[in-house]
Amino acid sequence: MVGKRHASDEISAKLAQANELAAKGKTQREISKALGVSIMTYHRWKKMLKSSPAVDHGNRLVESTSRPATAADGSSEETIKRLELENAQLRRLVTDMLLEKLKYEEELRARQGSRIRRPDNG
Repeated sequence: MVGKRHASDEISAKLAQANELAAKGKTQREISKALGVSIMTYHRWKKMLKSSPAVDHGNRLVESTSRPATAADGSSEETIKRLELENAQLRRLVTDMLLEKLKYEEELRARQGSRIRRPDNG
């Protein structure tokens, strides 16, 4: 099956939507589902955005949201709030990944346990 190609305008719009969802605390899985793309495509788009510091949107330039905070960005309170939000999002991601890992470990143990308990036919 051939993948669907997205125009750069569409990618930029979807990444803007993804940033809004991330600010609301949504997981990457939820974000990619809302965008209608796979998680890998979402990551690839974010990587493309990071590699090019400014993306052209017609007459205006939009900078990447993952730039380091500077004194010109605003007060330290805003920076702290932004970092706390980012920290909360990262904690959710790590929690999701750990839960998924535990699920896979349980499935693996169940599969190995069923192999050991099989009676011999000999």
